[in-house]
Amino acid sequence: MGRMLKPVHPGRIIREDYMEPLELTMGDLATALGVTRQTMVKIVNGKSGISPEMALRLSEAFDTTPDLWLGMQKNYDLSIAREKFSSKTKVKKLFVNTTL
Repeated sequence: MGRMLKPVHPGRIIREDYMEPLELTMGDLATALGVTRQTMVKIVNGKSGISPEMALRLSEAFDTTPDLWLGMQKNYDLSIAREKFSSKTKVKKLFVNTTL
């Protein structure tokens, strides 16, 4: 089985799949979403994540669902966490006996 691709930051999806085809500037997008240009710069450049509120704004603007944007952010964040997490990380295993 092949190696799974690392999830990309949702900001890259915004840039490549929405801004570029629609020829939107950062300012155009910020105005359309009702946020500051700086907020959009941070998200599109992968410096900030997609909040639930931003997911609602994006879903309204691009006719998608908030779950799409939050799912992309979750997958990206989990991928980054997995890279940093080590089997040497001190975590005590805790189990609950669920068999009766």
